Parts: sequence; structure tokens; C-alpha cells
Amino acid sequence: MRSFRILFCSLALLRTLSAEHMEGVKQPVQILRDRWGVPHIYASNTEDLFFAQGFITARDRLFQIDLWRRTGTGKLAEVLGPSAIPRDRIARLVRYRGNWDEEWKSYSPDAKLIATAFTDGINSFIKSLGGRRTLEFAIAKYDPGVWEPEDVTARVAGLLMTRNMGSEVQRSIDVTKFGIDKIQELMPPEPFRMFDPPKGLDLASITSEVIRDYTAATGPVTFPGEQGSNNWVVDGTMTMSGMPILANDPHRPIQLPSLRKTVHLVAPGWNVIGAGEPALPGVALGHNDNIAFGFTIVGIDQQDLYIESTNPANPNEYRYKGEWKKMEIERQEIAVKGAKPSTVELRYTIHGAVLHEDPAHNRVYALRWVGSEPGGAGYLPALALARASNWDEFKKEAARYKVPSENINYADKAGNIGWIAAGLSPVRKNWSGLFPVPGENGEYEWSGFLGVDDLPQSFNPSRHFIATANHNILPQGYSKQLSYEWAQPDRYRRIVEMLSSGKKFEVQDFETMQQDVTSLNAHRFMSILGKDSPLSGWDGKLRIDSPQALLYEEWVTALPSAVFGPELGARVPLQRTLAELESHPNPDALQQALKTARSKMVGMTVWGDLHKVYFRHPLNKDQLNRGPLSRPGDANTVNATSGPKFYQTAGASYRQIIDLADWDRSMMTNVPGESGDPASKHYDDLLQDWAWGQYHAMPFTRKAVEAATEEKLVLMPRPSRK
Repeated sequence: MRSFRILFCSLALLRTLSAEHMEGVKQPVQILRDRWGVPHIYASNTEDLFFAQGFITARDRLFQIDLWRRTGTGKLAEVLGPSAIPRDRIARLVRYRGNWDEEWKSYSPDAKLIATAFTDGINSFIKSLGGRRTLEFAIAKYDPGVWEPEDVTARVAGLLMTRNMGSEVQRSIDVTKFGIDKIQELMPPEPFRMFDPPKGLDLASITSEVIRDYTAATGPVTFPGEQGSNNWVVDGTMTMSGMPILANDPHRPIQLPSLRKTVHLVAPGWNVIGAGEPALPGVALGHNDNIAFGFTIVGIDQQDLYIESTNPANPNEYRYKGEWKKMEIERQEIAVKGAKPSTVELRYTIHGAVLHEDPAHNRVYALRWVGSEPGGAGYLPALALARASNWDEFKKEAARYKVPSENINYADKAGNIGWIAAGLSPVRKNWSGLFPVPGENGEYEWSGFLGVDDLPQSFNPSRHFIATANHNILPQGYSKQLSYEWAQPDRYRRIVEMLSSGKKFEVQDFETMQQDVTSLNAHRFMSILGKDSPLSGWDGKLRIDSPQALLYEEWVTALPSAVFGPELGARVPLQRTLAELESHPNPDALQQALKTARSKMVGMTVWGDLHKVYFRHPLNKDQLNRGPLSRPGDANTVNATSGPKFYQTAGASYRQIIDLADWDRSMMTNVPGESGDPASKHYDDLLQDWAWGQYHAMPFTRKAVEAATEEKLVLMPRPSRK
């Protein structure tokens, strides 16, 4: 009797045609790996399909997904030591605490079965290692842990994508520092409304300390030692083929390994290809036999920070509607590397998890957010949506999306296109959600959530295309309150400009659009400068070989401080600064900013000298890191390359362009590669293609998949004992 085995020196050695017997597989499963590292999984039933997805994901990305599991479940201190205790506390605080039947069913009727099979597949691969450590675990000096199905429902990733609470705190700090009128003028809500901080609330007492642990919990994991998106879809009247084409490039942190994992899942009831997060089962964006789908973040306001008054005589009590209520308190023990276990208290008020305590002022700060509702884990609703076959089914399944809120674009083989701003949207009847609120009197409570029919959406619009880029998507006359905070509209306006050219589009045209680095802000700035400026004659494209792009970026970086002063200027967006200069010309500020810019450019001649990207592994070892690479664009170009100090830290690591006329003509890329194994050629084989704007095929039909297959692995049921 043989158990599943791996000839192991590195994970890269499993690149032969092979068949292996293993527990957990009911019927043979074929995994065809194409030349770009994408696994195409063919199974006879759903359980085997997701067991195989978990297995192959662990083979490719074990260290990454184990780190994500620890991050999501509050087990980082086991491997990082005492410094990780605060973020472990937050992860445990925001875990799901409700009815688990409701939780699983909210994603899809078979979500628990799928999650169980997926995590069984991960655990099977871990078991196959026989205690041997892959390179990353050997460097880090710890072993991968065992997965539970509930691990895929962790909420911390959702915190990162529902950031309004941080905005509430920062807005309070800004108003205290600069005055409510100045912040209202320079950073107004959109759509506009007057600021409404609760009467009697002392904004000056709200500091960044309130969200210190929360901020740490949503940041990248680092070891000691060395998120905007675009999508658009056009109908057949705008394409050469007469069928829709859908493009999507979600912008998230640039990571190594990639934040996305591409896979093709085929079984009865399943035939879907695309990308998802590696620690989750399924495909979050891509296409099946009938429909294509992609998303960008909407930014619905899904969080509120409540300030609770505690009892001076008993800090475990807080006042609510004239009475002292006892907090719910749980005590958990956190294992800590190099130290004794740490016992933490997890405290909850009626409004949610207590993030911060301020005993000096007899108050605590509690987070209410939609992630505490059943179905509040990110992207798992795609398990249902990926099986939709038409608009009605798509809309029904999109209603499952709660966190994060997503602009989900749609196209189908019947030629239809559509969009829905999906996500759980709290109803606030008497306040805006722009500031923290007191919880004491019960005056600031949610009044349920908007239904799917109340959310912005469109089906076969008269202009024949739909585009979103994290901008304000509220239709004219829309009366519901979704959010007052959006990305600047520059990327969206540039996409619309290109889509309005009047030409008939092909897949290659959308590749060019996704790589576009034309800066509308640069054109606007040149209009302010007038003729004979240092930028005269420039085309406004932020190419890596452009000296004008270098000067422009340094110039406008110095501009807000020159116009508004260094403190306030650090808070004012570039677009608002340009508007100020258009209405109130200020030659002195322009010259001051130009002088600052030129002083910063010593030793550099073109934009690519300054603007770079590094792919740093969490372990930050030279043999694991990649880069630097020079980068075009900036935060406001369609090819978005944002980050602090001119280094790109976020952008489109995954891109897809889906052709409804012929699935096999669809294209994609995923940087730096599909594998997390440094010994695999798929660790970084897509890096240069991505840097130069190149794509590869997205084979879907069995014929196209087999033509691209480089490796075949068959998972066989283990023979029964006799």
C-alpha cells in the first residue's frame, strides 16, 4: 500500500507526467499545468475538484497561504514573537461569532463542502512533505500549520478593504488641527454635504492611537531582518467581432508571490477560469461557459467607530440608553515565539469589537462593520456567482456580496453587458458616517441594509459600454447613501476618453488601454503653466524614458505644500491643488515648487530613474526578492503604479481581457509568476512580460488547454485496504 509521495528536493521537481494515489480523492483528477504555470483541473465531482485546488495551491504557494492563515486567525505571534500580539488580538476580535449555518449558506449552498474539500487538499499536501521543510519554512524556522474549513472565512482581509473607520479618525484629527471650515472646503464629501460631527463630541480627544493596533493588523507581514482598480466592458456594437469584450485589472498591493492565483476549474456544474486569492477556494474574477465577470472596489461606507462611555467604578460596563451594560468578554491564549503564552481579553459592546481602551477618559472605541454579519468574508460569494449563466442569475448571486463592496462588470454569450455595485450597505437615517459617533444614547444606529434592487446598476446601457475605476459611481439623482469617499476620477475619465474614440475594438486594443500612461493631470497642469513652460510640447505620457515626466512628478509633488503650506498641503489632494491654481493663479508657488523639484532631481534624468518597483518576499532575502524595475505611469493613470516616495507598492498584478466571441482569444497576466517556489521557473517567469505590458493566452477549451500543457499530474484514489 503506498501513500501519496513527492520526490522532494524542492517543489520544482514535481514537473513530470505522473499519477499518485492519495486519501481524500474519490475519482481520478487530472491537473494540466500550462506553459505559464496555470493549473487546469478536471474532476468528476465538486469535492475532488476543490480538494485538487487546495492541493495544487499548497504545492505552489504553501508559505504564502500559511502566512495568510496565521494573519487571518491571529496566530502570527507563534512565528514572529511578542511584536505580533496586538495584530493577533485584532484578528481574533473580528472573527465571525454568529450562526455558522447562516455563515456558510450565505456564500453558496455548498460552501462548507467546498471549503472542507479545499482545506483537506491543503492538509494532504502538507502531510505529504513528511515533516520536511521547503526553502521558505527552512529560512523562517517553523512548520506549516493544519487548516480548518473556517480558516477561509477570516475577516482581517476585509478590514483592509473597508477603510472608512480610519477616514473618520483622520477627518477628526484634521478638523481639530485645521478647523472644520477649511477641511470642508478643501476635502469635502462627495456628493457634497455639510460636515456633521455629533454635538458634544470632543474631536480633539480622538487620535491616531485609537486605531494603532487596527492599522498594524491590516498592514503587510514582515519578518525581522533584511489597493484602485479598473474594469470596463463593451457590447458587440463596439467590437470587430460583434460580441462583448470585458477588461479588468484589479489594483491591490504588489506582492511576491502574487496576491492572485490563477486556476481553471472543470467538473459537473463547473467550468470557470480566472483568478482568486490563493488562500480561498474558487475563482473571483474570470469567466465560465456563459458569462464573464470582473470587479473594482466600490468603497461603500461599511464601518462606523463608536465611542462608548465606561463606568468609572467598573471598566467592564458601558452606558447604553441610560443603563450600564456589561461587555462581553472572552479570554484567549496566544502562543508566542520565544516567550510565555500571552492571555488577551477580547471585549465587545452592543456595537461591536473594542479596538482601543482609554481609561483616562472612561471610554472605549468599538467597531461596527458589515464583516460581522453572516457572509462577511471577502470573495467567497464568487462560489455561487461563478456558476451563474445569465443576467438574472448573476444579479441574484451578486446579492451575496457583502465585503468588500464591488463594482462587478458582466458580459454574456447572448451579447448582453451589465454592472452592479454589489455590497452590504448600512442605512444611516440621521447621520453621515463621516465622523466617530457616541454609542451611549442609541441615536446613531443602523436601520438595516439596502436591498440589491436599491444598489446602482445597469444592463445594456444606451452608450454601449460600462466602466468603473473606484470613482463616484452614483447615478444622477440617486438618493441612497452609499459613500462620500471615492478615488479621483482621472482613470475613469481617461478610459471613457479612449472608449469614445469611435473605433471597433479588439483584444489587443484593450491591452493597449490597460497599459495607458497618459496623465490627465499633467495636461491640466500644463494648461495652468501656459506657453513657454519647462513642460511645453510634452505629450503628458508618463513613460519611463521621459525627462518631462520626471520633472512633472517632482513638481506636482512639491506643489500642495507650496500652495497651502507644508502641514495642510500634506493633506490636500493634487486635484484640489490644481483647482486652486486655476481659480487663484499663484506664480510664486509654482516657482517655489519648481525650485524644490529641481533640487530633488540631482543624478536623475528620466522618470524611470526615480519610479521603480521591488518585489519583496515577506522573508526579505536576496535570493527570494526580485527587482527593482523601472515603472511608467503614476497613481492617476490607467496603468496605475501608486506608492509612497515614488516606489510602486500597489497596482495591477493580475490583468484579464476576455473575448466573448472566442474564449480562447482571451488574454491575461499575473506577476511575477504563478508559483511561490523559488526553484520553480514559474516563480518569476511573467515578471518581464508584465513590466513591458505583455500578456499570455488564457486557454479554456480542452483542445487549447492540451495544446498549452507542459505538465500533467493525475490524483488517484488510494486503493482500499484488504
